[in-house]
Amino acid sequence: MIFNIKKIGLLTALIAVLGCANKVKKQNEKVIEEKHITAADILGNPDYQAISYGGYRQKSREIQPTIPQLKEDMKILSAMGIRVLRTYNVQIPLPHASNLLKAISELKKEDPSFEMYVMLGAWIDCQNAWTDLPVNHEVEADYNEAEIDRAVALANKYPDIVKIIAVGNEAMIRWATSYFVRPNVILKWVNHLQGLKNSGKLPKDLWITSSDDFASWGGGDPSYHTPELEALIKSVDYISMHTYPMHNSHYNPAFWIAPKDENHLSEIEKIESAMIRARDFAINQYDEVSKYMKSLGVDKPIHIGETGWATVSNGHYGVSGSKAADEYKSGRYYQLMREWSNKEGVSCFYFEAFDEQWKDAKNSLGSENHFGLINLKGEAKYGLWELVDQGLFDGLTRDGQEIRKTYGGDKASLLNDVLVPPSEYGLVPQH
Repeated sequence: MIFNIKKIGLLTALIAVLGCANKVKKQNEKVIEEKHITAADILGNPDYQAISYGGYRQKSREIQPTIPQLKEDMKILSAMGIRVLRTYNVQIPLPHASNLLKAISELKKEDPSFEMYVMLGAWIDCQNAWTDLPVNHEVEADYNEAEIDRAVALANKYPDIVKIIAVGNEAMIRWATSYFVRPNVILKWVNHLQGLKNSGKLPKDLWITSSDDFASWGGGDPSYHTPELEALIKSVDYISMHTYPMHNSHYNPAFWIAPKDENHLSEIEKIESAMIRARDFAINQYDEVSKYMKSLGVDKPIHIGETGWATVSNGHYGVSGSKAADEYKSGRYYQLMREWSNKEGVSCFYFEAFDEQWKDAKNSLGSENHFGLINLKGEAKYGLWELVDQGLFDGLTRDGQEIRKTYGGDKASLLNDVLVPPSEYGLVPQH
């Protein structure tokens, strides 16, 4: 009897050891699996929410965010469920992107379960962009090659973080008069990067794209439908398109104006109806790009590289303009676009995570300074109030400030600042 009990004890111990070994094996397999997550795994996956990110706090990009500040931001975004970031350039002397990758790498070493991936932007300019010389949109800037080389170096240095390289930002849209290039320039560099993948000089599962306005991808003006664009669509791994109903509330306001049959609605109902129309405007632009792509016999993913809504404007979108910019509308647009994109399996690199005041440094109330979901005081704007209520930001700070709600969480005060969109009557024609 004692002998049998001993045998049973040994057997139990052996089973326990084998169980622990299997558990460790599974954990190791999980770590290996996590290290091999690809763009194909994260794009369109609601578990990997995406956002556009700039960590600049000051009115000049010469004052770079520190590594500790970047880490603070990463922890805040991670608490929001963000797992994929979009950056815009790797230009010298702006080490923002390289410092961000270093910050994420350090966080992963501190906590192996920490996940954050990057869509790394390489900025593309035409000849004489941002100078007093006449710009030449037919010729690219000679420094573009070095920009691409820096992006390649970072993708190879941080293959566990960089999952996408985007060649250019709104670099093909003609209204970007300071710097746009023709599609053949973007095609050249996309093909170059695809060649590096094929030769083993970049990870084979790294995805290559360009991030541009919906019209640049063939979703609008037919004059953009060129052989070079067709070739580009066939060369990228997916299309990254931008859509901005808020900007169009001024430049293309037909969808924004309240129709006659809404005269009987309350103000809040009119606002809600306008935000639904804004969401549908964005979806329509997405669908138009999809139609054009498929007309070429191409069927590949399309994701939203940028869309967003400013909370302040003393210009086109404020009280003397389209009345689009305020915090309530921004919050509703964020919620509506997240709901739609999650349902449809579309990644939405929402613009943007935090307010940045360098973009319109001479005009503090300019809309470009106020696209963030969190302001420079570390306050979560209306679109994130629910996350504050859930306690997701507890224990987190930004520059020493706890993440609290704007307006002290008083929705009535928030609504006092909301502007009702114009109706068909009394709208000043846009120029």
